Amino acid sequence: MLFSLPPQVLIILIFSLIFALTFHEFGHAYVAHLCGDDTAKKAGRMSLNPFVHLDLFGSLMVLIAGFGYAKPVPVNPHNYRVRNADFYVASAGPLMNLLLGLGASFLLSFLAKNNFSVFVGVPVLELLYLFIFINFNLCLFNLIPLGPLDGNSVFPHFLPANLKLRFQNWNYRYGSQALIGLVVISMLLPGFSAFSWIASISRSMIHGLL
Repeated sequence: MLFSLPPQVLIILIFSLIFALTFHEFGHAYVAHLCGDDTAKKAGRMSLNPFVHLDLFGSLMVLIAGFGYAKPVPVNPHNYRVRNADFYVASAGPLMNLLLGLGASFLLSFLAKNNFSVFVGVPVLELLYLFIFINFNLCLFNLIPLGPLDGNSVFPHFLPANLKLRFQNWNYRYGSQALIGLVVISMLLPGFSAFSWIASISRSMIHGLL
């Protein structure tokens, strides 16, 4: 659990989390704007101000379990002027976290090779590792095709037309319940997590980059 970290690292991690979630939601809003829908922009969500994006429970989930979410960006698909805009808008958030993680990985690698580990008492390498880990976790978790997660609008585009419609109908009726059920089971059963694969893949990605 992330709360087992030293207090100074946890404080820095919270700021990293805020940064990651803010850019995630900004990515959704900005790409929606590029696709012709200014609903998020008019709602003040095309912004890098974290206070307009953060969801308390979703943020706590990241700190407790290593995955979570922010407040969904409002969109109106009727305003889209680009084909498959829903795919691009949904992909923008996870892609933003992936890019943040990749950028931080290159920085971490550079600093480690130059023996630069601490700055003004701040454990820079540990901070960057956690920042990368959080961003990769957010990217992967939000790509799960269940409920309101981004994967719900990404995954169907890789399915044949008939399966795409069937999946969307199923997810509309049961997706959120399935996601909540997995979260609850993971919290109640000791030693079990339906999302442990997210952390494993994130660590593998990090180690592959460094």
